[in-house]
Amino acid sequence: MATSKPKGVIGILTGGGDVPGLNPAIRAVTIRALREGYEVIGIRRGWKGMIELIRDKKVDNSHCYEMLTEERVNRAFRTGGTFLHTSRTNPSKVKLDDIPIHIKDKYTKDVNDLTPEVLKNLDFLGIDYLIPIGGDDTLSYGVRLYKEGVRVIAIPKTMDNDVPGTDYCIGFSTCITRTISMTDILRTSAGSHERILVMEVFGRYAGFTAMLPTMAGVANRCVIPEHKFDIELLTKLLVEDRNGHPSRYSSVMVSEGATFEGMDKMVYSGTEVDAYGHAKLGGIGELVSERIKSLTPNYNKGKTINIINQKLGYLVRGGEPDAIDSIVPMAFGNLALDLILKGIHGRLVVLKNGRYDNMPIDVVTSSKKVVNLPRYYNTERLRPFYKSFEMLPLFIMTSE
Repeated sequence: MATSKPKGVIGILTGGGDVPGLNPAIRAVTIRALREGYEVIGIRRGWKGMIELIRDKKVDNSHCYEMLTEERVNRAFRTGGTFLHTSRTNPSKVKLDDIPIHIKDKYTKDVNDLTPEVLKNLDFLGIDYLIPIGGDDTLSYGVRLYKEGVRVIAIPKTMDNDVPGTDYCIGFSTCITRTISMTDILRTSAGSHERILVMEVFGRYAGFTAMLPTMAGVANRCVIPEHKFDIELLTKLLVEDRNGHPSRYSSVMVSEGATFEGMDKMVYSGTEVDAYGHAKLGGIGELVSERIKSLTPNYNKGKTINIINQKLGYLVRGGEPDAIDSIVPMAFGNLALDLILKGIHGRLVVLKNGRYDNMPIDVVTSSKKVVNLPRYYNTERLRPFYKSFEMLPLFIMTSE
């Protein structure tokens, strides 16, 4: 018996950094779409799959996409990361060395816009709706495609929780959970040796991943990208915290994008930049540790206090999702399908004021989502304010 023609074809991809919760989102989209009569194509390695595809049905393009089935997504959804893989590819700014070999003769500039190829490749695959899952970089290119006429519905994910328009991004809760758990492990060593514990966490432009664990009580202080802090003040506060603690230790969360007075830029781990112009951050925790140690005698009767410096890094983005990052991706995926069934596109699915909703997709590029300093951060004490929680959402600090 002939197979009935599908209602349409939905493409889904994951871009940028991996987080727990991506596979549940892919599963939610796929299961619902298949049962509603659609086919689902998983685009591999983010936007990279859309520039490397060769438009020839005789060519093996399995490195660029795969047809998704219930069996495939059911095997993967409980695990962390993304089984479709990911990249930080920006098709609108592809360096000459990164141009796929089959189109090298067409693009010869130092930096090239391959959007025409992406549009042709989407058409080649017969994709009617495209669902990118990513942070503001990945989704900003989704906005570009929407303006080019592609039916796009975006799902926000990033540990930093800094996609504008939504209170929550997939991956944030697990990141906070991991950070709190690892801090509980590290503080036993800090207490045993009577040291100051410095932990570097993710957060290029927004300090949510440092603020929430500190607010939860696992650190005495936190320094964030939104406020250029005084290293002398931080040292003084941490020495006071340590000397007043029964176990003689104190701790501080340091966002990777934080800077202190006297610094003219963030600390980078190298000079190479990604396709969105971002250099890899890393090292501010070490720099802060060195400065704190050298300054401790000024506030500790001339005696130096040793430091434990730990970069939490990828440990907080790996592993299986927690409860929230299992539930929210399921809801986001179904929200995206609800929109498709209504013929609606150009939207970002969101969690806003405790309710699931959707926003115009261009909210992603129209503003920046950062910590509201006057409302949430005490610049004199280098820690969050603990006041006025009434009617605030679950994770307190959101886009206003």
